[in-house]
Amino acid sequence: MELDNIIKLIHTVSESALSSFTLEEGDMKISLETRRDTQTVNVSGGNPQITTAAVDLIPSAAAAPDTEAVTGNLIKSPLVGTFYNAPSPDAAAFVQAGDTVKKGQVLGIVEAMKLMNEIESEYDGIVEEVLIGNEQMVEYDQPLFRIR
Repeated sequence: MELDNIIKLIHTVSESALSSFTLEEGDMKISLETRRDTQTVNVSGGNPQITTAAVDLIPSAAAAPDTEAVTGNLIKSPLVGTFYNAPSPDAAAFVQAGDTVKKGQVLGIVEAMKLMNEIESEYDGIVEEVLIGNEQMVEYDQPLFRIR
């Protein structure tokens, strides 16, 4: 399979709702797996020059800086992990947009290496926006909440 065809395949899979895709052609195997905002491509066999590649799935327009002024205070993730908006799957969310919060109040949990780390508000105010969904992966310093 030629590089142009591999690139077309990557674009086709990235535009679909698929989370994973595998193609075997002769001695070559291509595996595509979508995780959050990146897609990993593994190619084995065939042309040894094509081994692995990572493709950014964020449209270039989304990468442009936001022209709107950011209002409020951001609460950011102190670590990489999985975000949870409630203490258990059947419990209500700690906070929602529009809720009044006090400094030190738990807003959510980030699980990292099987440890649950409470994310506390650094400000008194109103939750203007929840910037992350339940059970989503978060990166270090990623904004989670906007408090005004």
